[in-house]
Amino acid sequence: MTEAQAILILCAMLGGEAEHRVEYTLDAVTSHVRVDCVTDTHAIEVGLDDTRSAYDSLHQATFNAHLLGLEPMVVLIDTDGIESQYEYQVETVARTYGVAYATWDTDYLLRWQMAEPFRLGRDARS
Repeated sequence: MTEAQAILILCAMLGGEAEHRVEYTLDAVTSHVRVDCVTDTHAIEVGLDDTRSAYDSLHQATFNAHLLGLEPMVVLIDTDGIESQYEYQVETVARTYGVAYATWDTDYLLRWQMAEPFRLGRDARS
């Protein structure tokens, strides 16, 4: 599972908007960020476990939450069932500074996605 796939599934689960664009201006120069998932209450950044880029999720979640006036949240996608040094560090820092933190298992996300037609009352074969 790629990070992009995980974002789409997770954001659908949470009833949020995936890949939400937010513009901001600094010294008369407009720039933007893309928030992985925005809900009514949280700016959520998703990262894959066992990758150094997981550190970026914490930075992005807090910065994006600031821009949107929401609470930050980091979700790391567990691909191997083992807590890596990156997961441990991100969770420790997030919890220390009051940033919501969760891990979701790739198998669970895939099962949720596969069962979605049944939750919506549709035949999975159509």
